[in-house]
Amino acid sequence: MNYNDYLQAVSTLNTWAHAYYVLDDPLVSDEVYDKLYREVVAFEQHHPELIDPTSPTRRVGGAVLEAFEKATHLEPMYSLEDIFDEAELNAWVQRVYKVDSRATFYCEPKFDGASLNLIYENGELVRAITRGDGVEGEMVLHNARTIPSIPLKIDHPQTVEIRGEVIITKEDFEIINEERLRSGEPLFANPRNAAAGSLRQLDPAITAKRRLIFYPYGIGAGDLGVATQAEIVQRLVELGFKKPPYGFHAHDRAGILHAYKRLKEMRDQLPMMLDGMVVKVNERAIQQELGYTVKFPRWACAFKFPAIEKQTRLLNVIFQVGRTGVVTPVAILEPVLIEGVEVARATLHNFDEIERKDIRRGDTVLIIRSGDVIPKVIKVLDHLRIGSEEKIARPTHCPECGEPLYQEGALIKCLNIDCPARVVAGIVHAASKRALSIDGLGEQIVQLLFDKGIVRDLASLYRLRATDLEGLEGFKAKKIANLLQSIETSKGCECWRFVVALGIDLIGEVAAKKLCRRYSLSLFNLSKEEIMAVDGIGEEMAQSLIDFVHSNRARIDELINLISPVPPEDVASGESLLAGKTFVITGTLSRPRDEIKAELERLGATVTNSVTKKTDYLIAGEGGGSKYEKALALNIPIIDEATLRSMIANKSTSTKPSTLFGTH
Repeated sequence: MNYNDYLQAVSTLNTWAHAYYVLDDPLVSDEVYDKLYREVVAFEQHHPELIDPTSPTRRVGGAVLEAFEKATHLEPMYSLEDIFDEAELNAWVQRVYKVDSRATFYCEPKFDGASLNLIYENGELVRAITRGDGVEGEMVLHNARTIPSIPLKIDHPQTVEIRGEVIITKEDFEIINEERLRSGEPLFANPRNAAAGSLRQLDPAITAKRRLIFYPYGIGAGDLGVATQAEIVQRLVELGFKKPPYGFHAHDRAGILHAYKRLKEMRDQLPMMLDGMVVKVNERAIQQELGYTVKFPRWACAFKFPAIEKQTRLLNVIFQVGRTGVVTPVAILEPVLIEGVEVARATLHNFDEIERKDIRRGDTVLIIRSGDVIPKVIKVLDHLRIGSEEKIARPTHCPECGEPLYQEGALIKCLNIDCPARVVAGIVHAASKRALSIDGLGEQIVQLLFDKGIVRDLASLYRLRATDLEGLEGFKAKKIANLLQSIETSKGCECWRFVVALGIDLIGEVAAKKLCRRYSLSLFNLSKEEIMAVDGIGEEMAQSLIDFVHSNRARIDELINLISPVPPEDVASGESLLAGKTFVITGTLSRPRDEIKAELERLGATVTNSVTKKTDYLIAGEGGGSKYEKALALNIPIIDEATLRSMIANKSTSTKPSTLFGTH
């Protein structure tokens, strides 16, 4: 085989693989495919310098990684608002019609898998990122390349994010669990966990063996040159992606209900797990007009399938402490099968719920599962009681650290940030991009340091020395130096990042920025009334901050001394005329969007993702796309980076129209 024969063989194998994995229409037998595949392998072994990057041999996995890098989505990956019945569907549709009564809808399966964001540049797959927190996820490119239904190249020269769901079929899920049972490994709880676990393997060769399937459902940043959701799906299929098993264009609410009924009837016959149907506004222009809430796109929702009920016995109740300190009661159940999954635990939500339903140890209960990882106890069958059932008492002290618990209405909390149940998750949260931004400090590393007794709380992280890490598995000199440098770099962070890092319940990034802008680090000395004087801070948020400080005063002071957070630029006085202005960023700029966003927010501006009538300025780089067109249509000033720099330097929005471009 010469080089030209090799390239032709690679092209032929890719055509056959596409027909097999994407079109479900094999063109040749396995024997014929394997014979040509072996010839390609033989050529590549003798000529490694000539290996084509699209060769099917590149899909079997490469070097094993030490850990996943973090990566930021070009545009956020939002979750979907759940609706459960016709009344909620009707309310959602009416909200859409208030914006544009001409809207129609596109309905598609809600796969029970793991979301994945693929980024193509110049037609080549260059990044693959898990959903993560919606802003930042894990880079799993090496694993994504092993999935046959993900094209390594597409005929689309512009940068584009293609979003979809990675799934495992019910049949393959059973095969994987049988193999894990034989090898003594713990079983996956359900296909969703199996898909997510397979996608996050540090060894891509393991991912390659898991028979994962990628179904596309839309795009993020970029443009495919189409006007509707239905056309997006069709265009993605033309680009080489696997067509989802069902898609329906509904003209109104009745059409949505018809599609929902059909998909629910098909549910058991489909080879993959579904937990509902996604409903999207079909017209992209109307999608953009609807925009987003803090959590959800207003133009899409998840119409969930009815939950499946099963009867079982509640054997015991245990108490789990979450990252924010909330103590959650969890029911230990007599195992029962629901949709092929063995369920042995169910959430009891909180103690008000336990008292309202009079749930007792030993009760016979009804549980439901509707795509939830932990099912819910919905009813006690008290007529089946035999007299030996025991009432469940509210705990008064944390089951992990023994500190007194705070009673906050229905919630019970441990506010001790050094509580062992909170430490690992708390440090991971504190190290995240939106807080202290400590690179290289993921959950696995924090757990290892905690298990070894090297790190016992956030403060001890700042006392780490190289000698503490030497000899640990995976810690070589360069990795140790990088981690210690990243920790050192996090010192002197902005005040709001420090507040977010503390993990105070109800105090997120927006609230932290407002508090720091108004009070700086003196916010830890405020009265409840002073906290509530900040716009957008309600009584519950203020009380949460007060309680947290009361429980952690000494720890906060220690962390301030170690980290030395810096006060923000004072904009409360109104010095910055950028304060209160709303910006949207689009296109490719010379600096990362997060960096520009942070700078604007320090000056009191707001940065959103969608252009609306309330947008004051669009910052446009190369390839602005639909946001640029929308801003033109709405007569919103469009500025370039040079104009933005001038505005920031002057802390003013008094820039003359002649320095803007694209306005009319």
